[in-house]
Amino acid sequence: MQDAMKFVKDRDPDQKEFHQAVQEVLESVRPVLDRNPEYGQSRIIERVTEPERVIQFRVPWMDDSGQVQVNRGFRIEMNSAIGPYKGGLRFHPSVNLSILKFLAFEQVFKNALTTLPMGGGKGGSDFDPKGKSDNEVMRFCQSFMSELFRHIGPNTDVPAGDIGVGGREIGFLFGMYKKLRNEFTGVLTGKSIAWGGSLIRPEATGYGCVYFASEMLATRNDDLTGKVCLVSGSGNVAQYTVEKLLEMGAKPITLSDSSGYIYDEEGIDSDKLAFIMKLKNIKRGRISEYVDQYPGAVYTPVDKSLDHNPLWNHKADCAFPSATENEVNHKDATNLINNGIKLIAEGANMPSTPDAISHYLDSKILYGPGKAANAGGVAVSGLEMSQNSMRLNWPKEEVDNRLKEIMKSIHTACIGAAETYGQPGNYVAGANIAGFLKVVNAMQDQGLV
Repeated sequence: MQDAMKFVKDRDPDQKEFHQAVQEVLESVRPVLDRNPEYGQSRIIERVTEPERVIQFRVPWMDDSGQVQVNRGFRIEMNSAIGPYKGGLRFHPSVNLSILKFLAFEQVFKNALTTLPMGGGKGGSDFDPKGKSDNEVMRFCQSFMSELFRHIGPNTDVPAGDIGVGGREIGFLFGMYKKLRNEFTGVLTGKSIAWGGSLIRPEATGYGCVYFASEMLATRNDDLTGKVCLVSGSGNVAQYTVEKLLEMGAKPITLSDSSGYIYDEEGIDSDKLAFIMKLKNIKRGRISEYVDQYPGAVYTPVDKSLDHNPLWNHKADCAFPSATENEVNHKDATNLINNGIKLIAEGANMPSTPDAISHYLDSKILYGPGKAANAGGVAVSGLEMSQNSMRLNWPKEEVDNRLKEIMKSIHTACIGAAETYGQPGNYVAGANIAGFLKVVNAMQDQGLV
């Protein structure tokens, strides 16, 4: 296994996010490799950590002032052992190969946990939709899809949204794909319900994360009623995490964006959430405007000189990191635990650093890693694929019930795998082992391809 990690680092020495994701999985699956020497003989680690295909391309587009702009586009088709590649597109200035490979690698095992037949992939661009007009976003998306369309399809690779890619972007991307291919197929998920989307898809990641948290608490004969909750982010995941927490009787008190965070000691109720949804989804405003409407709340701007995020330094019972990768470091983890946190469920992908995760595990709190806790989004994307194949739409209640059952199944799989391999209650080990076994066994069955 050490040789395999060296192999990964030597091949791509500058891809630190990818190394972090691989290291976490390899540490978890060590007992699996010890019990199954055939995996070593077939070089399964080297194969599962190498993408099946990496696509990089130029994306030229014209802004509203008539100036030509050039961005990079990517698609990482990581693993198709159990189904077509499935994973989001991210439009953000930070996008690079390392981040997309880490996300694609995580996606492989997350998708395997959902019980649905989906492989793993990820893609995107260093384009920033923030501050761009609708016409600029449309021109960029059309240029991006004019290359990506060659590499995707309903039985090959089915992208979805991610950071910077919401309903507007999915619409523009799908429209260009339909024009270029002259076909109406379920090649993208996260579509509008009016033309092939699934009910509950925007809500799915946040709802699923709360369902997973509820399952974790149930193992200790507890529930979310009355729990004070810290939530980071203010996009879809954070918004619908708050909505479901309110529905289950909890009290969320924080939200954030890249400029800072708000702390509302009285709690973010349904009316306040509706204000935030309008602010972020329609006005595309900043979270700081919340305190203008609700002066009892406190806004704290980002201070990059600090070695911690003060959002995680409030007394609470549960935390839901739902913004971005590595947003919780060891100091943040210490603050969370010292302030009474009993549960952490990750709505974002890899939001906790390795040191933070070690601290969670050592403290014996309930910790749901992203590849398990936030799998609800891709699970409902898979359900959208099924509905598209059958040319029908399931009602909201049916999709929500299927989501709830999938999250329960993921929780059961994590618990079972952790116990089988001598690490009871360790959701990190359980998620990694359960997902890993499903993928690599499929790879073994399909031969050396």
